[in-house]
Amino acid sequence: MSSREDAVADLVNPQKGRTGFNRMWHAAGYSIAGLRAGWKEAAFRLEATLSFVLLPLAFWVGRSWVEVALLAGSVLLVMMVELLNTGIETAIDRIGPEWHALSKRAKDMGSAAVFLSLVLAGGIWGAGLWHFFFA
Repeated sequence: MSSREDAVADLVNPQKGRTGFNRMWHAAGYSIAGLRAGWKEAAFRLEATLSFVLLPLAFWVGRSWVEVALLAGSVLLVMMVELLNTGIETAIDRIGPEWHALSKRAKDMGSAAVFLSLVLAGGIWGAGLWHFFFA
């Protein structure tokens, strides 16, 4: 980038000029703000509340570190996909409230991603519980 492009980028996004620990500190703050924003969504609140039960349960049900990682990771994956879906929906809603086929498609695909992550988590937990109780 030229020095002029650097100057324009600095004016547009002050994060780009930060380095090291200062950048990491501010990035962590943005992440916390994103979690707070996600908490305003009913679906994310439900998934987060379930994670308070499922994450500790993963350490009890899992018999190896791989099983624990799969069980806990599937729960966290659902929450991550839900946050991304909420981000898509928020960006689409910012564009405008009117109905548009492409807006619907973007929101539907975000919803489908959440659904698939739930199916994956359900399958992992079903297999984990089956293995724990019956194997």
